[in-house]
This record gives sequence, structure tokens and C-alpha cells, in this order.
Amino acid sequence: MRRILAVDDDNDILEVLQFILEDSGYEVETLSDGHYLMDTIKKHAPDLILLDIMLGGMDGRELCKEVKKQATTHNIPVILISASHNISGNMNQEGAPNDFIAKPFDIKNLLSKIKRQLTAA
Repeated sequence: MRRILAVDDDNDILEVLQFILEDSGYEVETLSDGHYLMDTIKKHAPDLILLDIMLGGMDGRELCKEVKKQATTHNIPVILISASHNISGNMNQEGAPNDFIAKPFDIKNLLSKIKRQLTAA
């Protein structure tokens, strides 16, 4: 079973993501802030990370760069999620995420992007 780590400071969004993803056959771990991201990745070895950009004082784009620069985690696909940022123009920079989803997200689009990244990984 594929494992997804969902990181968002909005617990309602985490609950919705967990429900949708588990209903679609994924094992889901959630995290409500980015402070323990690397520890959680080491502990749960996710196949994909859904990462909110605005994490209450932390920037998901910086956390994504951290994931992408580590030798042990750089191959994990990261999909950034945001209601207030559109980063589609920054997708080819060093440390960039593998994909981006705007909030509010369409469930079919979310699942399609996750499947695409997991197939490519």
C-alpha cells in the first residue's frame, strides 16, 4: 500500500485529505506543522508528500527545498498545495516541487496528480 504524508496547519483539511486518500486505498500520515517534517519522513517513509505552502510561520516551499536537497529524500515526490500562492512559474527551479494544486482542490484532479507522481516515482 502506498504511503502519503499530508502536511497542513488546517486540521479540517487534513481530515478531508485523510478521508479521501484512505478511501482511495492509500495509507495516510498527517502532520499539522512543518517542524517535524524530516523526522516524520524518516519514521514513516512516505511514497509522496502533500505539503501546504502556508504552515503558520513556516514556508512549505522552503521545506520542499529541504526535502529535495537531502540524499535520502530527494526522490520523494512533493506536491505543494496553496490557496494564496500560484507557483506554476517556479516549477523548474532547484528544490521545486513535483507538482502544485490550488485550494480549494478538485478531488479528481488531486487523485490524478497523486497517481501520476506515484507512477513516475
